[in-house]
Amino acid sequence: MDRQQAHQLLDRLGPEQFTAVAQLLEILAPEPLLVSLSRAAVEEEEITAETAAALDRSRDSLARGEGVPHEEILREFGLTN
Repeated sequence: MDRQQAHQLLDRLGPEQFTAVAQLLEILAPEPLLVSLSRAAVEEEEITAETAAALDRSRDSLARGEGVPHEEILREFGLTN
């Protein structure tokens, strides 16, 4: 079967059938970046006592409501009007 025949078959499918085939094609022909990422080795970095303490301070700060609102961060980076 060539591409033209495959296109003709796709043209004959109803919307639900087309969606099912499209999803199957996405599984069979994944994005190269996603394939690379899925095969990449996981690097585990040990958390030092200093880093653990900093994380604890950050969590405590957020629990006290001292975090920076999302909208303020967006403004800071010029991502809002």
